[in-house]
Amino acid sequence: MAILKIFLVEDDTYFGEALKYYLKLNPEFDIHLFKTGKECLNNLYLKPDIICLDFGLPDITGNKLMAKIQETNNKIPIIIISGQEEIQIAVNFLKAGAKDYIVKSEHTKDLLWNAIIKIRENLDLVNQVEELKEELEQIYSFEKTIIGQSDAIKKVFNKVNKSINSNINVSITGETGTGKEVVAKAIHYNSERKNKPFIAINMAAIPKGLMESEFFGHEVGAFTGANTRNIGKFEQANGGTIFLDEIAELDLNLQSKLLRVLQEREVVRLGGTAKIKFDARLIIATHKDLAQEVKKGNFREDLYYRIMGLPIDLPPLRERGNDILLLAKYFIDLFIKYNKMKAISLSKEAKDKLITYPFPGNIRELKSVIDLACVMSDGKEIFADDLTFNNINTTDFFLSEEKTLKEYTAEIIAHYLKKNNNDILKTAKKLDIGKSTIYNLVKSSENTK
Repeated sequence: MAILKIFLVEDDTYFGEALKYYLKLNPEFDIHLFKTGKECLNNLYLKPDIICLDFGLPDITGNKLMAKIQETNNKIPIIIISGQEEIQIAVNFLKAGAKDYIVKSEHTKDLLWNAIIKIRENLDLVNQVEELKEELEQIYSFEKTIIGQSDAIKKVFNKVNKSINSNINVSITGETGTGKEVVAKAIHYNSERKNKPFIAINMAAIPKGLMESEFFGHEVGAFTGANTRNIGKFEQANGGTIFLDEIAELDLNLQSKLLRVLQEREVVRLGGTAKIKFDARLIIATHKDLAQEVKKGNFREDLYYRIMGLPIDLPPLRERGNDILLLAKYFIDLFIKYNKMKAISLSKEAKDKLITYPFPGNIRELKSVIDLACVMSDGKEIFADDLTFNNINTTDFFLSEEKTLKEYTAEIIAHYLKKNNNDILKTAKKLDIGKSTIYNLVKSSENTK
């Protein structure tokens, strides 16, 4: 839960400090106490979430102060605390936009506490609605979310289109950085579930001990430290889509529980007994070969068949040809938009360098390279020298392809020659091979041109 910034405006020092002490018992409340209306107005730049006003302040009346606050920001919830018990005064404040009117008594602190909790719940709901609107306002057409025109990516478009018109489970595979979550969101926001939640869970990012609580939720007292009820991700995704990223990292014990949940379409919170029905579409993703994980005993076979559904395999960036340049332009435009820069273009040499680089980190690496290049450029054009590839495992990429030992050797030598500015002696020392091996490679390469 986010910290709630609360302004408390009260000229009675003892009463104000007592309210402040009581409210601060909640660690999620950040209390700012002011004795005058002027102090409150002078500190509105701090952007309070809630303002609690005393009706009778020494320098300004409560109704005038509320009007001045509303002139600055009419969305700040205001609670009036007053010694006036006249109903008409309370009605006037509520008509003017006050969220609550509390009469001073021995119950003031409890009434104020409850009023703030109620407002916070409403604020949380408003924030969730705004986030959903912002998400939905993004146009999740494939042309804007899955960038590319290559034959490899068109096959993905075809599969995504098929997945949109049904509720079939979808399994997305591909190397790290190929855009698996982007595809999952494109499916969700183009389906009939687009107005419901999209809940994503990265298995690799959650400690195993907390994963069951994250999945299914828990009741108060379910375990040490469970002081509040937690609604699990499957409940949160009800009516929408739940996206389980890096599914291969799921613990075997939890795999059996997930299988039961998917079969029964219901969850039981930890420490609870009630069976809670849910309706959520399942999309999973992994960079591993799940069939191989099943053979190794790392993944349940019955769960494998339950979740696979429609398979979508995302091609690595190195197999997508000119899509690299389309994506590069997209990331350049994105960077200059958020950094309020003027248009930046790619030089021919920069384009050639991008096309020939293998991108072992795929789209994620390309974005990182482009962001840095925009900063390093002269502000008008990105040149080849502005492109910095920081991947330290470039040679690992070679090993992912089936080639002869001679072909691997030639590529490794060529890589280090380029890295050492064609210094044959330095390259020979680095690879612990004879200079003649390198000379023969260069000669052979020239003869084949």
